[in-house]
Amino acid sequence: MSKLTDLPKRILIGRALHSSKLGETLLPKRIALPVFASDPLSSVAYAPGEVLLVLSAAGVSAYHFSPWIAVAVVVLMFTVVASYRQNVHAYPSGGGDYEVANVNLGPKAGLTVASALLVDYVLTVAVSIASGIENLGSAIPFVIEHKTACAIGVIVLLTLMNLRGVKESGKLFAIPTYVFVGGVFVMIVWGAVRGLLMGDTMKAPTADYTIHAEHQGLAGFALVFLLLRAFSSGCAALTGVEAISNGVPAFRKPKSKNAATTLALMGGLAVTMFCGIIGLAMATNVRMAENPAADLLKNGIPVGDGYTQNPVISQVAEAVFGSGSFFFIVLAAATALVLFLAANTAYNGFPLLGSILAQDRYLPRQLHTRGDRLAFSNGIVLLAGAAAVLTYIYGADSTKLIQLYIVGVFVSFTLSQTGMVRHWNRHLRTETDPAKRRHMVRSRAINTFGAFLTGLVLVVVLLTKFTHGAWVALLGMVIFYATMTAIRKHYDRVAEEIAADEGPGDETVRPSRVHSIVLVSKIHKPTLRALAYAKLMRSDTLEALSISVDTAETKLLRDEWQRRGLDVPLKILDSPYREITRPVIDYVKSLRKESPRDVVSIYIPEYVVGHWYEHLLHNQSALRLKGRLLFTPGVMVTSVPWQLDSSEAAKLRARKRAEWNAPGSVRRGPVSQPKKEKASTKK
Repeated sequence: MSKLTDLPKRILIGRALHSSKLGETLLPKRIALPVFASDPLSSVAYAPGEVLLVLSAAGVSAYHFSPWIAVAVVVLMFTVVASYRQNVHAYPSGGGDYEVANVNLGPKAGLTVASALLVDYVLTVAVSIASGIENLGSAIPFVIEHKTACAIGVIVLLTLMNLRGVKESGKLFAIPTYVFVGGVFVMIVWGAVRGLLMGDTMKAPTADYTIHAEHQGLAGFALVFLLLRAFSSGCAALTGVEAISNGVPAFRKPKSKNAATTLALMGGLAVTMFCGIIGLAMATNVRMAENPAADLLKNGIPVGDGYTQNPVISQVAEAVFGSGSFFFIVLAAATALVLFLAANTAYNGFPLLGSILAQDRYLPRQLHTRGDRLAFSNGIVLLAGAAAVLTYIYGADSTKLIQLYIVGVFVSFTLSQTGMVRHWNRHLRTETDPAKRRHMVRSRAINTFGAFLTGLVLVVVLLTKFTHGAWVALLGMVIFYATMTAIRKHYDRVAEEIAADEGPGDETVRPSRVHSIVLVSKIHKPTLRALAYAKLMRSDTLEALSISVDTAETKLLRDEWQRRGLDVPLKILDSPYREITRPVIDYVKSLRKESPRDVVSIYIPEYVVGHWYEHLLHNQSALRLKGRLLFTPGVMVTSVPWQLDSSEAAKLRARKRAEWNAPGSVRRGPVSQPKKEKASTKK
């Protein structure tokens, strides 16, 4: 199987990297920004639209609240960024919110944060890619007609890119991210110049449309609830902020300083673009509706099911640059691409967090190991699988998926900032340096305000989004929490069970005797090798065991055994129901029952084949037997392999592949060994 999969694996993800190359995969700030901040930066492509969609329920008149909602989002963004700058300096190991909550609030709080983040990372992939597919589908009808399949295809493509390694995928993602950011800033500046200096009238494609309000003339509590719901939808702009604190180990040194700088840069860019798009949407009279077919009216008539509602950023770009213009096309293409790439924030955050959780025994240990390209490959594949399932269930519909969004991230925000407050309180009790104390008091004040504000937003999000789908995210968090708790209990139980005692125990006492059994089906080379090997072990007793399912074959075996004069006694068990496994197990158990202090050693002759399909034709009985014998106390199982010609041929082919040189490699010269390897070679 390894031969069958190795070549495609090398083609898709590249050659394996030596562990000494890990330092070369660390990221400078210019690459770290698109890698870790592509999610919050790209969210400006849909967050303003979500605000207007919610406000449209009260009609166009409610749009004048959008600047105030934008201000609230900006205040929240700066608060969160300032809070997380304290996190990356205090906890640079990469545990992020999980480590902060675990250390300061206890394991249960840490596990709650981890569950929330894992859910949010999966949703980040699903929402970003679904939104990107919808943006691309407005230009390419085929994509929107098959959006679920296309979305899953993009997930597969992103997975392969990330399996190639963080640094390599970061280089691929940097260009479209910077093109998108540059395009949005050009649009904002040019829109301001046209509107404020040149006095041009810019009109969005939907400027002449009207909106049929679902709730006309809202006031009092109903209006407040609507504004809070619009604010919670706008908070989608904050998703992914925590990924930088989780990814500090991936930065170049000084890690904490570079991560804090990247955080500040990301926050400044995100809020500027968010406010600029909201402002231009107001200036160009963009109209959005949650149900455009019925609620969006052109000349008093609903636009109908055939109407495709373009995102706010697309409508604003058309108003500012003109439909079909060069800048409009570039920004549209960059927007669609960066929305796909926004999922990369999760592709870096999820595997890293999964590795830390695996190290703490909350997730399977396989998630802690790096793959061929020094990326956490198992975590990447797990994230891709979960996101693909979610995308399929919700039909790649971003409107449905986004209702599940941001609950998890605000759970982690709130618990993380609360944990940071306790962190500073603990250090202030022992710190005596006045300068350091002033710094800690200032940091504590920032984190206290951050905990209060994000906690308030969490309550708002739960109240306004629970019935719209947020309950699914909460259910996912509960499932993750329960699963990780069960995994930790299992690992703890196993560790306790296999821990070596200080004094001598039963496991160190030599068995009274070793009773060896060689399983025999017929006399051939593998059987003779197993018999010879078993004799070498010098057991107290040795016998061959065969199961009789066919009288004629059993007679031939007994005659051949006597003719060859084999000096090992042959025991044959009848099996009238033609079973192989059960008679062997019953016989072994009877030996153990007679002499509980004896050990039974079973030798099983096996073929070693060279082709994957040959595995289907050999060794099935041996596999079943080993599977059953493993659960029998006091039994040792030894496989005695016999290599067939096909396995020798496979070994030769593998050796040739290992010695193969790529075209031009001879001219380039051999790859130099790491210093440590050279030193060990000399020794």
